[in-house]
Amino acid sequence: MPDSPVATTELLGDGLHLRPYRAGDAALLFAAVRESVGPVGRWLSWCDESYSEADAQAWIVRCDEAWRTGEQFAFAIFEAATSTFLGGVGLNQRNRTHNLMSLGYWVRASRQREGIAVRAARLVAAFGFQTIGLTRIEILAELDNRASRRVAGSLGASFEAIARNRLIARGTPGDAAVYALIP
Repeated sequence: MPDSPVATTELLGDGLHLRPYRAGDAALLFAAVRESVGPVGRWLSWCDESYSEADAQAWIVRCDEAWRTGEQFAFAIFEAATSTFLGGVGLNQRNRTHNLMSLGYWVRASRQREGIAVRAARLVAAFGFQTIGLTRIEILAELDNRASRRVAGSLGASFEAIARNRLIARGTPGDAAVYALIP
């Protein structure tokens, strides 16, 4: 199993182009986050009114380092035909002992409900199994996050449990729905 694929990895399919974030993406990321504070910020605490272009730049630097160490593989999602920035998807929380990672995704507010998260997550899950060699990918969602849970179901992930106090959201522990994909 490869330790870390190169940070130039690109995934193409189903009308999408996924690639690792680049320094020049900071303004695109910033604009998409600020547009999405309401619907995305409800579930992702980093997506709030205080998010700045400096935060976007810092995220990109962290992503680059995480690619090098093989601890996280974050992809920017672009529409293949127009190169429009659509959101982010990636594998994180690597557990080398049990050969698993978590899959996360978000789509900018103006492009939600187009199946983008499902299509992007499908590409990244295949990358996780085929390139990284994972034997399990988990998806965690707050119980009320119906959209994220629908994405997990659309991917064919099996619902496994409600894990108590599994996620910290806005500083408060809460229960999470746990889904899993296996190759």
